[in-house]
Amino acid sequence: MAFIWQGVLALTWQQLLMFCVGGVLIWLAIEKDYEPALLLPMGFGAILVNLPFSGVLNQIAQGTGETHGIIQWLFDVGINTSEAFPLLLFIGIGAMIDFGPLLSNPKLFLFGAAAQSGIFLTLIAAVLLGFNLTDAASISIIGAADGPTAIYVSQRLVSTYIGPIAVAAYSYMALVPIIQPFTIKLITTKSERQIRMPYTPHHVSRLTRILFPILVTVIAGLVAPASVALIGFLMFGNLIRECGVLDRLSKTAQNELANLVTLLLGITISFSMRADQFVTKETLMIMGLGLVAFIFDTIGGVMFAKLLNLFTKNKVNPMIGAAGISAFPMAARVVQKMGLEADSQNHLLMHAVGANVSGQIASVIAGGMILGFFVG
Repeated sequence: MAFIWQGVLALTWQQLLMFCVGGVLIWLAIEKDYEPALLLPMGFGAILVNLPFSGVLNQIAQGTGETHGIIQWLFDVGINTSEAFPLLLFIGIGAMIDFGPLLSNPKLFLFGAAAQSGIFLTLIAAVLLGFNLTDAASISIIGAADGPTAIYVSQRLVSTYIGPIAVAAYSYMALVPIIQPFTIKLITTKSERQIRMPYTPHHVSRLTRILFPILVTVIAGLVAPASVALIGFLMFGNLIRECGVLDRLSKTAQNELANLVTLLLGITISFSMRADQFVTKETLMIMGLGLVAFIFDTIGGVMFAKLLNLFTKNKVNPMIGAAGISAFPMAARVVQKMGLEADSQNHLLMHAVGANVSGQIASVIAGGMILGFFVG
């Protein structure tokens, strides 16, 4: 009983606040179904690591003294030393992605590039707010709208804000169905949202589908060498999917591997959610900058589509530009839903999916460019 009271009395208001943060993440996962595979373990982990005298961080072992607890060990092995968890997750993501709609209409690559503008605007904003360059670069990758990329880049840059960055990245990814419609309606008219884009599927040969991940890896490696690990594992997963001779491995990567690594990644990230590191004014600033990044990603993609329409005969629905962020497949679903709201016969899904998967590639390359600039 005395030990229980010792633990209760050791609680700080910051730790109690982190219990609330963990509870909110769990509530979002269960009640709202927002990225439950990740937000639920992150939320529960936030509670675990903030319990006084918690053995999940450090343990006293008889004969050996203090040793790392399970969550700190997972962080050291899966993120801190090798960045293994984000990279392994990319294999699963790559195995899930069908690049067919993008290969049928290669100009959709442009929208993936345009929708990364929030990264560089956020970097500038973070520097102006007083963050040092490497922390500002880490924070800006929230604009990649890709959780594993944000974690990988911030860890490689040895940022002190990995926890807030991961929470911001995944929280705003989950909130894409709320953030994007509001932003799109601010900068488009109803007539623009009603623009129809008939989809005429073009046959994409098996050889093209096999060569695509290989060529993308080589080209990305030459353009942004620091992105090779990320883009390589993403494209390796896609090659498993498309080769046609590894169906069981493809299904395993899409399901068991992706689910297990997501679970471990979520609870491991909680190591960076300890109250003494997380409850700071910088965390609030990072959450605000993350929102700015997502909004400007959306604006950049939409405005690029509008610019393109000035020079093309076949008009592009500007909302397709918003699908160029990496949040797959949420952004594509948002565009499809908004297209049907504007015109019940306006089916934009396949175009939006093409732009969305191009955003996956563009966000990883953007992360590699940031790493190349700051790491060397």
